[in-house]
Amino acid sequence: MSRSGAASSTGREGLVRGVTIVAIAGAVVLGAVVLLRAWPLINVVETGRTPEYPDLRPRIYRAEVSQVFDAALHAVDRMPRWTILVYQPESGEIKAEARSLVFRFVDDVVIRVTPQGASTVVSVRSASRIGRADFGQNARNIRAFLQELDRQVERALSHA
Repeated sequence: MSRSGAASSTGREGLVRGVTIVAIAGAVVLGAVVLLRAWPLINVVETGRTPEYPDLRPRIYRAEVSQVFDAALHAVDRMPRWTILVYQPESGEIKAEARSLVFRFVDDVVIRVTPQGASTVVSVRSASRIGRADFGQNARNIRAFLQELDRQVERALSHA
């Protein structure tokens, strides 16, 4: 192969490599934009108070406050990577930390169990300690907790 043929081949390889790098960078940027638009740019979510998550509503149970509070403690205890920091039955408040699996980011979770007539209401707030966006993690924390709470309340009421 002549020198000009070798240079031409090397030039094409360089062009292909450059186009490939630009395509990959473009895909990464596009992926980041899609991810950021998939979740609202918030880092605090609270049941009944975060318009971005209208499905997250406080739970209302036809049970005594003490039963629901105990069920909430059991629910937190069953949550992976959650740690109870403080619980106060007299005020109906539970404070916990939820750690993410991969990067071990910490979210602060506050659970409030309050009487409302013949029912008991449970509201939950989850807030990221760092960052401006949580990529939906606080909403996932609350959904997972409420699912477990429903199981624990059902279990407590069936044994009552």
